[in-house]
Amino acid sequence: MKVTVLGASGRAGSEIVKELARRGHQVTGVARNPDRIPTGEGVTALVGDVNDAAALPALLKGADAVVSAIMFVDTKPDALIAAVKAAGVPRYLVVGGAGSLEAAPGLKVIDTPDFPEIYKAEASAGGRFLDRLRQEDEFDWTFLSPSAVFDGSDRTGQFRLGGDALLVSAAGHSAISFPDYAIAMADEIETPKHSRQRFTVGY
Repeated sequence: MKVTVLGASGRAGSEIVKELARRGHQVTGVARNPDRIPTGEGVTALVGDVNDAAALPALLKGADAVVSAIMFVDTKPDALIAAVKAAGVPRYLVVGGAGSLEAAPGLKVIDTPDFPEIYKAEASAGGRFLDRLRQEDEFDWTFLSPSAVFDGSDRTGQFRLGGDALLVSAAGHSAISFPDYAIAMADEIETPKHSRQRFTVGY
C-alpha cells in the first residue's frame, strides 16, 4: 500500500513510518524537517506544512491512506479533512490522545482530578478533533487513542485493544509504547476494523 504519514518526524509518526516500511509498504513521510524522518527502503521523505491548505492535497494525492501524527494544538481539523478529501485519499487515520477516553462511565480522562494541567490544551484540542470527525458519516476515518502513558521504545507486539474506555492493567497501569502503538496502527491500515470509529490500545 501507499501510505502518507503527516508529522513523520515525531515520536509516534516516526515509529509508524518504520513499522509500515518494515511490512513492505511504500511510505511517504511529511514533516517541516524531513531530515528527521526515518530512512530506509520504501520510505520517501518530503517537506511539508499541514497548515498550507493550498499545497497539502498535492502531497497526499495517490495515497491509499493518510496517517496524521501531529499535535492537535497545531492542526485545524476542517483544513486537514478537506485536504484529504480534495486529494481523493480513501482512508484517514489519526494518532489520537487519551484525554477523551472514559476513565469511568460518563467521566473523561481529561476531567479527572489528577489530569496534568500542562496537557489540558492538547487533550482538549484532541477531543474537539474527534468530535469533528464524528460529524462525518461518509468520510472513512479512524482515531486511535493511546493509553494514559504514551512512551517507551519496547516493541513487544503484545497489547489489548479497546473502544472508548481507558485501558488499565491489573496492576493499575495504563500505558503503551510508541512501537507497539505503531503495530496497532499498521494492523488497522492493513485490516480495517474501526471505520468511522475511535479505538484505543494498551497493555
